[in-house]
Amino acid sequence: MSVQYPTIADCVGNTPLVRLQRLPGETSNTLLVKLEGNNPAGSVKDRPALSMITRAELRGDIQPGDTLIEATSGNTGIALAMAAAIKGYRMILIMPDNSSAERKASMTAYGAELILVSREEGMEGARDLATRMQAEGKGKVLDQFGNGDNPSAHYASTGPEIWQQTGGSITHFVSSMGTTGTIMGVSRYLKEQSPAVQIVGLQPSEGAAIPGIRRWPQEYLPKIFDAARVDRIVDMGQAEAEEVMRRMAREEGIFCGVSSGGAVAAALRISKEVENAVIVAIICDRGDRYLSTGVYDPR
Repeated sequence: MSVQYPTIADCVGNTPLVRLQRLPGETSNTLLVKLEGNNPAGSVKDRPALSMITRAELRGDIQPGDTLIEATSGNTGIALAMAAAIKGYRMILIMPDNSSAERKASMTAYGAELILVSREEGMEGARDLATRMQAEGKGKVLDQFGNGDNPSAHYASTGPEIWQQTGGSITHFVSSMGTTGTIMGVSRYLKEQSPAVQIVGLQPSEGAAIPGIRRWPQEYLPKIFDAARVDRIVDMGQAEAEEVMRRMAREEGIFCGVSSGGAVAAALRISKEVENAVIVAIICDRGDRYLSTGVYDPR
């Protein structure tokens, strides 16, 4: 009998949705978190990374052996490095030099080449350099910020998974906003199932530096972002996000990154305002890629 074994690409998605047991306290609400760190390359970005490359292949925009270029703050870069390794592409990633050592090492482990810009140039500078390199014929920019294949991946997988896993009972969806692909795709799907579902986006408070989420200047706002798809935006401070992140590990056994701590912190705020709600937050990655930054050092 012939057995069809999966490839690593087949393991992207279908991540667990689990209930928080201690952080919510006494409440009539159910708080659930989707463990996207269980994806093969360790984050929610595995979904759009594979989608952007696969769909570009199907359109004939790229073919194995081509050079791909992308600006990234971390998780997308790691996911794209994995996807490029699976598919046989040369991958050049451009990122701010203050990204964690674990992130840089993970990208190069998959064979990607790194170009670092200064912290002052930031993601805006990285995006500008990627555009210049493409204009100079050095490769093809996938452009997670303007590529419809990014939110489409979440419309096709993340959203349906959440709807199915909650039995259609979800009332609130909470997600950090960086490229905004996750919240755009999931919002579109969930609103088609039930317009009453509240979509809550997370952005950093002024002065906060939470990896993976941004308060974009207007001229750099991702083209895939549609403000009409977000019902509420929560400003999150760094201290609150980091504290809830550490509590997630200590009290729930869930080891996650800072933006995930912020998403859960926002879900806890919402839980204090409502009753009999089913609140789902995205845990976009795992905490082990932040250890060198000191956020988990004993306090």
